Amino acid sequence: MNKAKIENSLTVLLVSDLAASQKYYEEALGCEVNDYWVIRDNFGLGFKLIQAEDGQDVRPNKGIWNTYAYVQTHQELDLLYAEFKANGAIFDAEPALSEHDWGVWKEFSVKDPDGYIIGFGSGNRNEES
Repeated sequence: MNKAKIENSLTVLLVSDLAASQKYYEEALGCEVNDYWVIRDNFGLGFKLIQAEDGQDVRPNKGIWNTYAYVQTHQELDLLYAEFKANGAIFDAEPALSEHDWGVWKEFSVKDPDGYIIGFGSGNRNEES
């Protein structure tokens, strides 16, 4: 049986202040913002921000990402980090390397005004000789 292809996806986030969140995603993370979504790089990163009726409904995951985005190379990840830093993004974790049997993973994470954490990572595979 053939499976249909999913083109993109969005993470839905309830936020305490829609205007402030939209401004942060646009200015700090370089996203395109409109009435329907917040996206970057043709839905490489995508969110639907919804104003919460009650602030208690805004509940980021505890101690882990709400969204994780993959970047092609460590160099591209470094460029993204530098861009976010220059734009005033709030960092949850600075870039860090971890070694695995398949190669080296590098990642960092940012958080938005409500505490939602977005991780960004890239892996470099070990080359066999």
